[in-house]
Amino acid sequence: MATPTLWTLTHAQVAIEAVATVAFALSGLIEAARKRLDAVGVCVVAGLAAFGGGTLRDILLDRRPFFWVQHALWLWALLALCIAAMLFMRARHFEPTERAMQWPDALGLGLFTASGTQIALDAGMPAIVAVLMGMVTAVFGGVLRDIVCNQIPSAFSDHRPYAVCSFAGGWVLVGGQAMGWPAGVALGLAVATATLARVAALLTGWSLPSWGAGDEPRGRS
Repeated sequence: MATPTLWTLTHAQVAIEAVATVAFALSGLIEAARKRLDAVGVCVVAGLAAFGGGTLRDILLDRRPFFWVQHALWLWALLALCIAAMLFMRARHFEPTERAMQWPDALGLGLFTASGTQIALDAGMPAIVAVLMGMVTAVFGGVLRDIVCNQIPSAFSDHRPYAVCSFAGGWVLVGGQAMGWPAGVALGLAVATATLARVAALLTGWSLPSWGAGDEPRGRS
């Protein structure tokens, strides 16, 4: 079985991916704090935000072991982050932390899109399935976070392009490989596409239109 290209990472790439994972985990921590969950709830929600997308992808692709099982150090890092946040983070820190997280989150979107798509391609999946697996990897940690916190996932309801950016990045990777580009070039362009699309949306305030279904049906007389 071919080794997934993205796992031949440089130290810089590992550091960037770690920062992105921390950004996802922090989004779970803040949401759990707003819902006033207990310590167990905080750790579970942060873990879902950080690892949920990759875990769901691996379940769908029947891929074992899960990343966080194979690299248990990530679990210790998550526990340490949760403990530190519960000890030192207060409500006044939430807003500036969320603003600061937008940029590593955008980078994480690109990285996890590329990695998820590449893993699915290496598993022999069709192009559309591989792109969707990249989107699941990048987006569904936040979806699971919001579901557990009993709210409509923000990726589906806030109209800010997120899954769309991931979807576009996945197709860049698929298209690049189909045209015979070097693996590193295709991966880099996929990461750049998803990341820069998200950054552009943040800087311009671009949002997706909501679906208007027309007039509400009249009640029966």
